[in-house]
Amino acid sequence: MEDTSGTGGSGGGGGDSAPPPFRAAVAALSETRPRPEIQLSVLPAPRRLAPYSFALEAAVTDPEDTDSELADGRFVLLHDPQGQDSWQGTFRVVTLGRAELEPEIAGDPLLPEVTWTWLTGALEARGAGYAEPSGTVTRSSSAFFGGLAERAAEELLEIRASWTPEGSTPDAAAHLTAWCELLCQCAGLPPETGEGSSVVQLPQRRGPH
Repeated sequence: MEDTSGTGGSGGGGGDSAPPPFRAAVAALSETRPRPEIQLSVLPAPRRLAPYSFALEAAVTDPEDTDSELADGRFVLLHDPQGQDSWQGTFRVVTLGRAELEPEIAGDPLLPEVTWTWLTGALEARGAGYAEPSGTVTRSSSAFFGGLAERAAEELLEIRASWTPEGSTPDAAAHLTAWCELLCQCAGLPPETGEGSSVVQLPQRRGPH
């Protein structure tokens, strides 16, 4: 991961002025080392959602072709020491994930439900306690015409999700790792351990443009 110094929202990110629980959470995120196919980098954090915030961008590359991107997304950690009613806590995770699919997979009527269970299953498997989850899973199709007519039609999967990590100082690394596992599943990569999974992986290898 790139250097995280000087990042964050209006609260100064992980700087000395931030509350200790937020500084600890940012430090945990900065030290997280996901599987090799995932590249994490720091983004400018949103300034209006909470007094303190920290944002990361993720890209999932094809293990057989590191120049090919299979999925991407954003992970944002928000902190309000006073709490927010809609959060039911003092921390909130807000995420976005996208991956391009093969048409036959995009047409699966159960795809949205399965994608959501990938997220909740990854959080539970990592012991990342959470509450007040909300989100959307969207499938979109793009057809090209005119000067772009030679391009093949594209099918995109997008998941937007947010949840409240449990605890006054949540295990931010576990939440980030679980979200990275979701991105890998959306990208069609097998489990890192090589063990079988109760959910069929998406057999696609085309990245978002």
